[in-house]
Amino acid sequence: MRNILLSIGSLFMFACFGGKKVYTVDEQTKNELSNMENNKTIYDFKVNDITGQEFDLSSLKGKKVMIVNTASKCGLTPQFEQLEQLYKEFKDQNFTIIGFPSNDFMGQDPGSNEEIAEFCRLNYGVTFPMMEKIVVKGKDKHPLYQYLTEKSQNGIGDFDIEWNFQKFLINEDGTIDKVISPRVLPNDKEVLDWIKQ
Repeated sequence: MRNILLSIGSLFMFACFGGKKVYTVDEQTKNELSNMENNKTIYDFKVNDITGQEFDLSSLKGKKVMIVNTASKCGLTPQFEQLEQLYKEFKDQNFTIIGFPSNDFMGQDPGSNEEIAEFCRLNYGVTFPMMEKIVVKGKDKHPLYQYLTEKSQNGIGDFDIEWNFQKFLINEDGTIDKVISPRVLPNDKEVLDWIKQ
């Protein structure tokens, strides 16, 4: 029975993490997007931070932004350490990270916003902006994640949230540049090259 469960778990992980690890928006798509009327950006959204205060994403204009859905009880949770290192290294170079806790994958972030904030601070010394817990998939998906994952809103592509710690790299214009698979570490060369370009 244990072997069957392990096999099912392996198939599940393959299904979740299979496929392309990085999606990069090509120049033609960027040009088409810039010519679209009324094209949305992340700057059109307001969210609440983990303390419940409104956070206007338009305050990030001109910065490169990594948006990542997080969880505190996931095998990928140690990525908080690399996220914090990345934030500390590049926060003064027009780059920031925004974390969105989510309980959408096997209930791996069941705590309250206060418990999540405490966990992140105590275990990983997180200082990058953390937002309140939201839904990142399904019919109750937060409007920001509707934008990030639906071509009808972002003009670029439809993107499934594969698992916790999927990363959206947003350019200085507030649109998606790259989508990074959860299993790719935050300090991967692809991410570092993008920040530095």
